[in-house]
Amino acid sequence: MRKVKEASRYAKALIRNVPIDDVPQALVEISTINEMMNKSKAFKSLLVNPSFTTEERAGVIKSLSQKIALSENTVKLIVHLSEIGAILALSDIIRIATNLYLDKKKKAKATVMTPIEMSSDQDSKLKTSLKKLTDRDVDIEYVIDPSLLGGVLVKIGSTMYDTSIRSQLRLLKDELIKG
Repeated sequence: MRKVKEASRYAKALIRNVPIDDVPQALVEISTINEMMNKSKAFKSLLVNPSFTTEERAGVIKSLSQKIALSENTVKLIVHLSEIGAILALSDIIRIATNLYLDKKKKAKATVMTPIEMSSDQDSKLKTSLKKLTDRDVDIEYVIDPSLLGGVLVKIGSTMYDTSIRSQLRLLKDELIKG
């Protein structure tokens, strides 16, 4: 619980301190650092291990920022999170900050699983329907899953809408088993 509260606090600080139009870029930059931590144990150790000094960490991060074009805000955040030992909550911070940003911009992100690729006409109808449902502009990420057989599975935040044939068959099976 404490980890989530801490992540929420830093996510809110990120949204508050970065101009709203620069938030998407900041999230991309922070995600890049998070991916680097996941791929490189040495880099993660540098950020987490207390035997490294703040100056050493800051020097490596600033050198890295020049190579991968990190903004000053991102560098400050990574150095600060590293100093206080909250860098391990970076993935939670990214998730929470993304949700806060989308909420502030009156947007929602939907993941739509379909058995086939959607046409542009179907895409626009789905966006219109989801906008009515959520009262927000919806950015859709499509995932092709042939096991659905038909229909779609839509996930917006923690809410899931499942109209797939696979789920309908599962419900029918459950009804038959109950008798």
